[in-house]
Amino acid sequence: MKAVLFEHFREAPKIATLPDPTPEPHGVVVEVRATGLCRSDWHGWMGHDPDIALPHVPGHELAGVITAKGRDVRNWQVGDRVTVPFVGGCGACPECHAGDQQVCRAQFQPGFTHWGSYAEYVSLHHADLNLVRLPEDMGYDTAAALGCRFATAFRAVVDQGRVSGGQWVAVHGCGGVGLSAIMIAQALGAQVVAVDLDETKLALARSFGATVTVNGTTGDVPAAIMAATGGGAHVSLDALGHPTTCANSVLSLRRRGRHVQVGLLLAEQARPPIPMDRVIGWELELYGSHGMQAHRYGAMLDMIRSGTLDPARLVGDRIALADAPQALMTMDRFAATGATVITHFG
Repeated sequence: MKAVLFEHFREAPKIATLPDPTPEPHGVVVEVRATGLCRSDWHGWMGHDPDIALPHVPGHELAGVITAKGRDVRNWQVGDRVTVPFVGGCGACPECHAGDQQVCRAQFQPGFTHWGSYAEYVSLHHADLNLVRLPEDMGYDTAAALGCRFATAFRAVVDQGRVSGGQWVAVHGCGGVGLSAIMIAQALGAQVVAVDLDETKLALARSFGATVTVNGTTGDVPAAIMAATGGGAHVSLDALGHPTTCANSVLSLRRRGRHVQVGLLLAEQARPPIPMDRVIGWELELYGSHGMQAHRYGAMLDMIRSGTLDPARLVGDRIALADAPQALMTMDRFAATGATVITHFG
C-alpha cells in the first residue's frame, strides 16, 4: 500500500510503499476512502506524543470499507462502510466495562499507538466494540470528520458541558472542533460567542450559528465575553489548546460555570497556569474531553439524520495522499478553513 511515513520527528514525511496490513483476530482492515488532517497529527509528527514509535504512519480521522476481518469479529462483514473514534477501547479494563472507552487504560489510537490512516489501508482493533456503521447517504469525506473533530465536539458540548437551551456558550478557536461545537451548541438552543484571531474564520463561525464573535487580537477576550453575555458564559470550551485560550476560557465563565478543555496542550504547554482563585471563589467546574465512545455515536447520528446537524459543512480542502506530507508539516500555521481531507489515494 501507499502511505505517508515519517522515520524521524520533525523531519519531512515521505510517500512510501509498505506491506498491506492484516487484521488482528479481534480486528478488521479498512480500505481508507477519506481521512482528515488534524492538529493532533501535527503534534504527533513534532514528537509531542509519547505513544508514537518510529517509523510511523499518522492519521486518525477516517472512514472507509472493511476489506478483511479477524476470526473473532461477529458484528461486521467485508464491504461494510465504517468509521471509528480516534480513541478505541480494549473491552477488558474497568473503564471499558463502565462504557468509558474514551479513557480506556489500554486504548487503541490509530495514528498514535498504532499506524494510522494516511494510507490506502489501516488495521483497526477490537472491531465489535469500536467500529461505527455509516449511514448509506453519508459521504466518506463527511464521515472522516466524525471520528475526531465532530464527535469530540459533540461529547464536549453535550456530555461534558451539559449545554441546554438559553445558555451562553463561548468557543475559543474556530477550527474544525470549534466550528463543530458552535453548530452543536446552537442546535441545542444555546447562544454562542466565537473567539478567533482570523476574521475569515469568525465569519464562518457566524454562518455556523455564532451570535457574537470576538477577535482575540483586539483586546481583553474575557471582558468582551462578560459584556456580551451579561456576566459570563455558562459553558466555555478551549477548542484550540493553548495556555492563553485555556485561561481565557476559564475567565470567560459566569459564577458556577463549566470550562471544557478540548484542544490538546502538549510538550512545554502541557501544564498551563490556571486562575484557581477564580475557580474556587466562583465554584467553577473544569472538565477534560477526550473523544467519544462508539456507543454514543447514535445520538449524534440521529441529529445528523434529522438535519439538525450538518457536518458536511466542515469539509474544506480535499487533497491527494501525495499532498499530505506538506499539509501535515504546515498545520501549525492554521491557514486552512474547515477540515482538510485526503480523498485521493492513487
